[in-house]
Amino acid sequence: MPSAFILTRLTLTDFRNYASLRLDPGSGLVALTGPNGAGKTNLIEAISLLAAGRGLRGALFEDLARQGGNRGWAIAAHVSSPEGETRLGTQWTPEGEAQSQTRHVVINGIPQKSPGILAHHLRVIWLTPAMDRLFAGPASDRRRFLDRLVTANDPEHASRVLVFEKLMRERNLLLEDQRPDLTWLSGLEAQMAEAAAAIAAARLHAVQALQNHIKFLLKGSAFPASTLGLQGDLEDRLKTMPAVQAEDEYRKLLAESRGQDKAAGRTLNGPHRSDLLVTHEPKSMAAALCSTGEQKALLIGLILAQASSVAEESGAAPVLLLDEVAAHLDVKRRSGLFETLRQLGAQSFMTGTDRELFNGLGKTADFLHVEGGIVTRQ
Repeated sequence: MPSAFILTRLTLTDFRNYASLRLDPGSGLVALTGPNGAGKTNLIEAISLLAAGRGLRGALFEDLARQGGNRGWAIAAHVSSPEGETRLGTQWTPEGEAQSQTRHVVINGIPQKSPGILAHHLRVIWLTPAMDRLFAGPASDRRRFLDRLVTANDPEHASRVLVFEKLMRERNLLLEDQRPDLTWLSGLEAQMAEAAAAIAAARLHAVQALQNHIKFLLKGSAFPASTLGLQGDLEDRLKTMPAVQAEDEYRKLLAESRGQDKAAGRTLNGPHRSDLLVTHEPKSMAAALCSTGEQKALLIGLILAQASSVAEESGAAPVLLLDEVAAHLDVKRRSGLFETLRQLGAQSFMTGTDRELFNGLGKTADFLHVEGGIVTRQ
């Protein structure tokens, strides 16, 4: 069995510009080339939907349906891993006039209750051009980025984040009442504190693991090492006290800040306010102050190190989806990227308009040309 998660077959039905597609990609480096608008990113977006969430674009499910199709869409895949062969499937169909944001998931022919189960059968990490301004953008973008990385190592993390956010919304609504049920409020805060402590602990563990892999994987590579930090009240507490104590102190903080939170109309403290801090290690410079090219290189380095971390923790390298990753890299960094991907042993899908961008891949890569919703092997 391979020491990597590998898509051995991908089937699309009425997804974006694909009426129907069956693809048996190579198990290593896969280069998808073709003109803009051909469907390269659509294809890797479909793969990203074999994980929980809304995929690498975060699109509404109704927007994924092919124009002129049956209004719904379906994605299926065969996945090989150290655990064996698994058949994954997900589909969305409009329910009456409503545009539901719930999709159906099937694993080995058995319907599942939630898309979250997909993370146990396939680990996926992606990098898109929209992420290029991650370090200069709002903290919420870095937090979501971090949580996706944590989920790649810990499939339950995404569920904990959703639970916390649901409880927080319920608490915010309850605080709007003139005379809220204090027993109910205390119960919500106790559950919030439990989820929050678990979220913060998982982030700390993932960041430490990621830092270790940055140190060894990127040493002497074409991509600069970064120093990582977490800025957040709970994360700070967990560095100096047992998790049980940190959880209890956050629960007390929620109780004490009810008046402030009610006036603000939101919860002012918690893991939903944390931030990932990234520093360009060789320059000792905050990533937000680095040049655009340096930020891109730092981001690629983080993704590569995370893939290495996932491989160590799960026993299998994740599938990498790298959209337009080589377009703005010089020859040295492109060569360094390809070499590191080979070392990782990860099935890596890379998109680009020009075949020349991938000349350094050699003859072992799988070159696929995409145009007009049709994929041909070159």
